[in-house]
Amino acid sequence: MQTDVKATAPLTATGTFTTTTTQNMSFRTRLKAIYAVCGATAGSVVFNSGTETLFTLNTPASGAGTSTIYLILPGEGFLAENGLAGVVTNTSSVVAFYG
Repeated sequence: MQTDVKATAPLTATGTFTTTTTQNMSFRTRLKAIYAVCGATAGSVVFNSGTETLFTLNTPASGAGTSTIYLILPGEGFLAENGLAGVVTNTSSVVAFYG
């Protein structure tokens, strides 16, 4: 069953995602969807929970840096038992939707 879904603050560099009230996302949650703004060159965002890699999102090059990706994850999404962090490479920003 679907729960309330919230959005993180945009992550623009490698680190831990934060809530919109700047609380570190070190708590258990489910990643439901992703919105990313691509960088000028091809890049990626690696989603981690503790030491576990959940998955990697490859982002295409966007000459003006204005292309976006919106990805809804299937089923109940990815379980992030130990918080949610990202390794951002050549991607302008990424917002995670969780619940």
